[in-house]
Amino acid sequence: MPGTKVFEGQIAPVLSNQRRKELSLFEKRIGIRFRRVDLLNLAFCHRSFANEQANPVGNNEKLEFLGDSILGFLVSEYLYLRLLNKSEGDLAKIKSFVVSETSLAQISKDLEIDKFLLLGRGEDVSGGRDKKALLADAFEAVLGAIYLEVGMKVTKKFVLRFLVPEIQKVLENKHIKDYKTLLQEFVQKEYKSYPRYQLVKKTGPDHAKIFWIEVVVDSTTFGPGQGRNKKEAEQKAAQLAWEALGPREENS
Repeated sequence: MPGTKVFEGQIAPVLSNQRRKELSLFEKRIGIRFRRVDLLNLAFCHRSFANEQANPVGNNEKLEFLGDSILGFLVSEYLYLRLLNKSEGDLAKIKSFVVSETSLAQISKDLEIDKFLLLGRGEDVSGGRDKKALLADAFEAVLGAIYLEVGMKVTKKFVLRFLVPEIQKVLENKHIKDYKTLLQEFVQKEYKSYPRYQLVKKTGPDHAKIFWIEVVVDSTTFGPGQGRNKKEAEQKAAQLAWEALGPREENS
C-alpha cells in the first residue's frame, strides 16, 4: 500500500488509525498539534523502515537536514544575543556541546521519541531505539517537521524550551562531555598529534555486540573502553585518557 502524502518528493508512510492515535500522544507531549500528521509520521521514519516497504516510502533524512540547520541557527542566535561577554571561540565551544549527539539524544529520550520511531526489523532488534546518533537525528527531523508545520516563531520557542537548560549546564560545567573532542584538542595542543583508537575485541551475539576499544596517546595506551557500538566504546576510552591527562580544572 503506497504512502498517503508526498512532502518535497518524500512519500510519507501509511498512517493507520492506530498510528494516528500514537502520534496524538506525542503531539500532546510537545504541545504542538499537526494539521499534516503525515509530515510528523515521516519525521519518525528511519531509512531502515523505508527500505523494507514493498512500495516506495520516504525517510526522515531530508527533514533531519533541515532541522539541523534550524537548530544551529537558533542556538547560535541565542548565544550571540545573551552571552555578550563570551568570545567567538567560547560561543563555538558552548554550541558544540549543546547541539552534540549526546545532548540531542538525551532530549530525544526525554521526549520519548524512541517510542514513536519507525524502524526496520534489523535496526530495531539491534537496539536502534537506544542509538545516540539515530535519536539525535530523529530529534532534528521532528524539528524540521515542526518548522514546516507551524513556522519559525513556534519552532524557536520549542527549541529554546529544551536547549536553554542545556546551555546552562555547559555554563555551570554540569554537561555531559564529548571526551573524544576534548581529548583530540588536548593532544593536538600538547603533543602535536592525534589520538589513535584501536579495536581490542568484540563480544556477544550479533544483535547485542559489545565493543572494546583502546586509545593511544603519544605511545601510552588507555582503556579499553566498552560500549554497544564503536562510538560509545571510543568515548569511554577517550574519557579514561582525558581524566588521566587533561587539565585538572576540566575534570571537576
